[in-house]
Amino acid sequence: MTKRIVVTGIGASSAIGGTAEENWKNLRAGVSGTRTLTHDWVEQYQLPVTFAAEASVRPTDVLPRHEAKRLDPSTQFALIVAREAWEDAGSPDVAPERLGIDWATGIGGVWTLLDAWDTLREKGPRRVMPLTVPMLMPNAGAGNLSLQLGAKAFARTVVSACASSTESIGNAYQHLQDGLADVVIAGGAESAIHPITMASFASAQALSKRNDSPETASRPGAIDRDGFVMGEGGAAIVLETEEHAKARGAKIYAYLAGAGVSADSYHITGNDPEGRGAERAVRLALEQAGATPEEVTHINAHATSTPVGDPNEYNALKNVFGDRLTEIPVSATKASTGHLLGGTGALEAVYTILALRDRVAPPTINMTEPDPEVPFLLSGEDQPLGDGPQLAISNSFGFGGHNAVVAFRSYDG
Repeated sequence: MTKRIVVTGIGASSAIGGTAEENWKNLRAGVSGTRTLTHDWVEQYQLPVTFAAEASVRPTDVLPRHEAKRLDPSTQFALIVAREAWEDAGSPDVAPERLGIDWATGIGGVWTLLDAWDTLREKGPRRVMPLTVPMLMPNAGAGNLSLQLGAKAFARTVVSACASSTESIGNAYQHLQDGLADVVIAGGAESAIHPITMASFASAQALSKRNDSPETASRPGAIDRDGFVMGEGGAAIVLETEEHAKARGAKIYAYLAGAGVSADSYHITGNDPEGRGAERAVRLALEQAGATPEEVTHINAHATSTPVGDPNEYNALKNVFGDRLTEIPVSATKASTGHLLGGTGALEAVYTILALRDRVAPPTINMTEPDPEVPFLLSGEDQPLGDGPQLAISNSFGFGGHNAVVAFRSYDG
C-alpha cells in the first residue's frame, strides 16, 4: 500500500535570507540577492563576470569556529539548514536506526580541494591538512549530518549537477515508501562561488555578463536574458510518513506526492531541445503522485535565465500541459536567489511547499519584455492559487542530462 509522505520541517539559506521564512518573505518582496563581488581574487584573475548571489548569512557567523574550520563551506551550509529544518519539525524523537539522510551536492568541497592544492604548491605536503579528503568529498554533507543527528538508517548522497537535491528528495520519498526509515532529512547545499567555477561557467558562455547591473542580471523568461547567476546556500526538508507525523502531533506543511527522474542522453551540458527527458520526468512525478496534468496548479520552473535552457524547459512542459500551460502560475525564483547548483532544487522545493501553504505563487523579478518563445505565466507580483486542493511541481535539470521533478500536494488536515 502506498504511504502518504508529509513535510514537517524546512530550513533554507541563500542570498535572500538565512532562514526559510526570511527567504520566503524576501522572495515575495521581490528582493534580489545578486551583488558585485568584493573579493581580491575577482581582480587578481581578471574574471569576466564580477558578480554573484552570495549567501546573505555566512556560515562562519553561525557555526562555532572549532566546528566551521573542520568543514568545507558546502557542508557548513548543510549543517545550518538541516538543523533549522530539524528544529522546525520539533526535533522528532525517532530511533537512530529509523532516521535517514538523503543529501546532495553538485560539486562538493571545491574550496577545500583548491585551497589544499595551493598549500601543497606553496608550503609542501606536510602542511596539507589531514582532514582535507573528509572535507572535500561530496558525501561530507550526508556524513556530517548523520553524525550530528545520529542517523543510522542510511546517509546517502546524490551528485547529479543541478538536479542533485531534487533527486535526493525523490530518493527520500522512495526510502520512506520502502520502509527503510520513519523520518528522512533530505536536501542539498553548495558553495562554489570560486574563481575556477566562475571562470569555467563564463568561458562556457553560461553566466550573465551584466556587470553594470548585477541585481537585474538573472531574468528568466525575458527576451534579453543572457545567462545565469551563480548562487550559494542550500535547503533541507524533514519528511516522514503521515502516520508517524500524526502520532507525534507534528505540524504538516504539505504532502510530498511523488517524484520523477530521467536522463536526456543528448549532450553533456545542453538539454534536449525537444525536452523529451524533462517531459518524461514530469510525467513520472505525476504518475507517482496519482495525478493528471489537469490537476497541477503551480510550477516552480528550473528557469536558469539562459538563452537555450528556458525555451527547452517550456517545450518540455508544453508537451505535458498543452495550451493550459499558459494558464498555470509559474515562478522562476533563480531570478532572486541565483543558481545554487546542487542546492537549488531543495531551495525551490521549500519555496514550492510554502507556495502551497500560503496559496500563492511567488513573483519572478527582472521580467522586462517576455520572450514569445517562453510564454510562461510569470508575474512580478504574487499570483494567487485559489481555494481547494493544490498540486505543484518543482523542476530541476542539470549538466549530464539529469532531470528531476518533485510533486507536492497541499495539506488541509
